[in-house]
Amino acid sequence: MFQLTDVSKRYAHKQGRVTALQSTTLRIAPGEFVAVVGPSGCGKTTLLSILGGMLAPTSGQVLLEGQSVYDLPPAKRAKLRLRKIGFVFQTFNLVPYLSALENVQIPLMLGRASAAESERRASDLLARVGLSERMHHKPSELSVGQQQRVALARTLANDPAVILADEPTGNLDPQTREQVLDFLAELSGEGRTVIVVTHDPAAAKRAGRIIKLADGAVSSDVKVAIQRVA
Repeated sequence: MFQLTDVSKRYAHKQGRVTALQSTTLRIAPGEFVAVVGPSGCGKTTLLSILGGMLAPTSGQVLLEGQSVYDLPPAKRAKLRLRKIGFVFQTFNLVPYLSALENVQIPLMLGRASAAESERRASDLLARVGLSERMHHKPSELSVGQQQRVALARTLANDPAVILADEPTGNLDPQTREQVLDFLAELSGEGRTVIVVTHDPAAAKRAGRIIKLADGAVSSDVKVAIQRVA
C-alpha cells in the first residue's frame, strides 16, 4: 500500500532549519491497522500529512500502490486523494451551514457523482453510523460524538482504500470514543488500510501495529495482536 524510502521533512525557521521528520523508510501493507504514537512535536502529523499527499517531503519517495505520489502534478495528486484516501480529523472540519447529509455529499459531488447518487450514498452512510434521524441537522444541532460520526461517514463517501485519522478520539467522551474505535476497526476488517495518529492509549491498543516516533524518527515499530471488543 505505502512505501516510504528515506523520507524527510525540514522547515525553514528564523533560527535555522527545523527537521520535523528524519530520514524514514516504512512499508505499510494493505489492510493494516496502524497507530502512530509519540510525544507532541515528534513528527506524527507531519508523517500523516505526507502519507495523505498533502505535504511534500523535503527528500525521499512516497509510493501509494506503486505510484509516486509527489511526482504527480498537483491536480492529479488531488484526484488521487479524492479516490483513494479518506481523512478523519480531531476538529471534524464539517461545513457549519450545511446539513449532515450535505456535508457527506461534498466529496461525492467533487467526484462528479450525480445529485441523486450522492444523496443516496450519503443517506446510506449516515444510516451506517446511526444518524438516519439526524441527517438534515446542521453541525451545531448535533452532539460532538454525532459530528464525529458525520465526519466518519463523509470519509467513506468515495469508498477509499486508505483511512488517515489524526487524533480521531481527542474530543470524545469514553462511550463515543469506543464507538469510533469500533468503527475504525470495522473498516480495517473490511480490508481498508487504517492509520491513526493518537495520544490515546486505548486507541493505540486497538491497532495491529504501533509505530512510535521520537524527535522525528521511528524509535520502535511493533506488530501486536489486535484487541477486539465483544
